[in-house]
Amino acid sequence: MPVFTYKGTNRAGATVTGEMSASSKTELQTLLRRQQITPSRMSEKGKEFNLPTFGGGVKAKELAIFTRQFSVMIDAGLPLVQCLEILASQQENKTFQKVLTGTRGAVEGGSTLSAAMKQYPKVFDPLYTNMVEAGETGGILDTILQRLSSYIEKNVKLQRAVKSALVYPVGVLTIAAGVITLLLWKVVPIFATLFAGLGVDLPLPTKIVIALSNFVGSIFGLLILVGVAGAIFGLKVWYATPGGRMAMDTLVLKLPVLGILMRKIAVARFTRTLGTLISSGVPILEGLDITARTSGNAVIERALTKVRKALEEGKSLTEPLKESDVFPGMVTQMIAVGEQTGAMDAMLQKIADFYEEEVDAAVKDLLTALEPIMIVFLGLVVGGVVISMYLPLFSLIGKLSGH
Repeated sequence: MPVFTYKGTNRAGATVTGEMSASSKTELQTLLRRQQITPSRMSEKGKEFNLPTFGGGVKAKELAIFTRQFSVMIDAGLPLVQCLEILASQQENKTFQKVLTGTRGAVEGGSTLSAAMKQYPKVFDPLYTNMVEAGETGGILDTILQRLSSYIEKNVKLQRAVKSALVYPVGVLTIAAGVITLLLWKVVPIFATLFAGLGVDLPLPTKIVIALSNFVGSIFGLLILVGVAGAIFGLKVWYATPGGRMAMDTLVLKLPVLGILMRKIAVARFTRTLGTLISSGVPILEGLDITARTSGNAVIERALTKVRKALEEGKSLTEPLKESDVFPGMVTQMIAVGEQTGAMDAMLQKIADFYEEEVDAAVKDLLTALEPIMIVFLGLVVGGVVISMYLPLFSLIGKLSGH
């Protein structure tokens, strides 16, 4: 019989780890449930690194569709296992299908739905599983799933806003760099050879372009390319460290135009996440912890962690939010009103709606402003290279006409 290692939480909420013999993961989960242990990770001993990892290929849109369909089925009165079986059989994404099949197997073995989903943290994040757990406890799983699907759909919309703001300028700059490199590497040397054969006096712009062409075609150009690729890789590695992530996220929030947009997106995401968690019955301290971990920005995460600690010390939510100097004054004022009236979740949702509209408007304005700037930039750079190559020809034609 294989031996499994496991990690989970006991009835008191403490983390426990250990080993146990079982014929399968389903049987292991049943044995752990009898000991009042909720498993979060299980792996066969000796095969820890050979197990398939789920979640890499599951898109947020697919998760939103699954969640909405799941809520409708639960509302119609279908049993959990049957719902999961139907949704798994209809799932085109094979990775997601395996996840749903594994979740169904765990539920069949006596696990709760939230505990079964916690086995796949790359698909069902802490926010998702905690809300499902709150829905199971309160007997309102269908309502919680509807809120989750709405939350994921709005989160996808925010992600699209970020991509819309970044993809256009990055795409234009990449195309411009490719065109200029091609001109300097292949086209300019032909003109340079022609000019050398004719013995034409070259104007300064043409000399500069030919010098750049010689540099791109030499070994130094290749070294520069390798250096740029190395710098990008190094930046990604540095960003993976806590210090690098904090420095980069701080810089992004301080950028003139993009920083304001990213701050609005962060506020919309924070208020939407916390509002959804509170309205679903998740305690505010746990909700702040989950919101901090899913904020997507190290500065916001640090601020929310400080807010959570202050709340544990008996302070109101508004005081540490003001002290963080991250959230706009309007946000803290509206949250203060929500605290006083006891309608915190509704107030947070209203703030999220307002800032999501602000993000849409800001993205449209940014793209409208960027379009002419990018066109002018492309015209000046590419046109400048082309014109500099024709300047000696104009001079030569003028001389021939004089003769």
